[in-house]
Amino acid sequence: MVQKFPAASLASWNASQRGVFLCILEHTRPQLGASSSYSPRLKVRQENTTITTGIRCCGGQRPAKKFNSNKQEARRQNVDLPLILPKGKKKPFPIPLEKMLQASRADKKLAQRGIEKPLKPPKNGLLVPDLIPVAYEVLDAWKVLIRGVSQLLHVLPVHGCSECSEVHVAQSGHDIQDCLGQNNARRRSFHSWVKGSINDILVPMESYHMHDPFGPRIKHETRFSYDRIPAVVELCIQAGVELPVYPSRRRTKPIRMLGSKVIDRGGFAEEPKLSHSVDPTSLLADIDTYGALERYPTPTEEEMPHIAQETIGAYEKVKWGVTKLMRKYTVKACGYCSEVHVGPWGHNAKLCGEFKHQWRDGKHGWQDATVHEVFPPNYVWHVQDPKGPPLRSALKRFYGKAPAVVELCMQAGAQVPDRYKPLMRLDIVVPESEEAFLVA
Repeated sequence: MVQKFPAASLASWNASQRGVFLCILEHTRPQLGASSSYSPRLKVRQENTTITTGIRCCGGQRPAKKFNSNKQEARRQNVDLPLILPKGKKKPFPIPLEKMLQASRADKKLAQRGIEKPLKPPKNGLLVPDLIPVAYEVLDAWKVLIRGVSQLLHVLPVHGCSECSEVHVAQSGHDIQDCLGQNNARRRSFHSWVKGSINDILVPMESYHMHDPFGPRIKHETRFSYDRIPAVVELCIQAGVELPVYPSRRRTKPIRMLGSKVIDRGGFAEEPKLSHSVDPTSLLADIDTYGALERYPTPTEEEMPHIAQETIGAYEKVKWGVTKLMRKYTVKACGYCSEVHVGPWGHNAKLCGEFKHQWRDGKHGWQDATVHEVFPPNYVWHVQDPKGPPLRSALKRFYGKAPAVVELCMQAGAQVPDRYKPLMRLDIVVPESEEAFLVA
């Protein structure tokens, strides 16, 4: 917008006013040619008795400097608590829908031209040699994690709500009114606390073990013919870990696909059956949480910090390994419930009972899984003083959260990794209930 000022008024201004006015200049940009260069300039043009001005800017201000987002992230003291997705809606796709449709159209064009779909390991059924050591590291860390959490639970109390999935690590349950279970109106949304177990700390995410992930799909009638094992263990087996009790088919020739249709998978291999004399619970002795508290003894007070630090290190190793394996190996998750399946395609068991399952005849709505769906962190409220008064709803906005394993190990004497400190809000001083109303 162009504004005009009388030239006589400019002479009557003092030096400071004229300095401010000179910054109210006209920004001209000429037409550029193919070989010309342009450098922006400011000028003042006086015509007769008026001065024409263009862009206005404040003479006392400087242009804002660009900040480094990485440095700002490193200095952040507090972050928002994780959002709780509503159960009455479908989960968002981890991959944008436009990219999935674009890849589907590209595969369809290749299929119409009779060109096979280009597949790389492990999409073609072959193993990735570089990820085999990672799979063994993840399985070893998974065993250490189960052993460490089981030993810490002998000393530190854990509480779980009998009506919802809330978990609390402290001497007593908290008084925050956020229960969404049945009959919560009668309890005024207070939780109904009972003694917790290891499954409250390590949420059991199980998957069907398949001898051949690229073989026939699991049907609803044949679902009892397959064993259910932890999804982390099944991911390690498909990535190259050899367990005698859970064999897996290792291909030497890649499978061939034309679009979304498999044209050569090397035939179907019959899955070996275990002997009926073998106890299935003994097969999962080290890799499952079932009966873990009875397998490991109670640690001494001197051993607690070492076990806690070892456990939190194993937790980080499992999370890192699962993230790295899932970049290559496909894991599917239901968009409506918590079911996961390790393999290129989901199973056809009609076990989904969540949002609008009648429209899908109980079948799962499969989509690509995230790391939190395969290895859920199970966030709990962080307690600064486990033996102090219980947490209250009036001070809810001052409390932080942390994964249940991290909170358990911290109370046992372990050092918390820096990535969890902003979420736990360790720099916030929790005020008294009377002072909370005075905080802006």
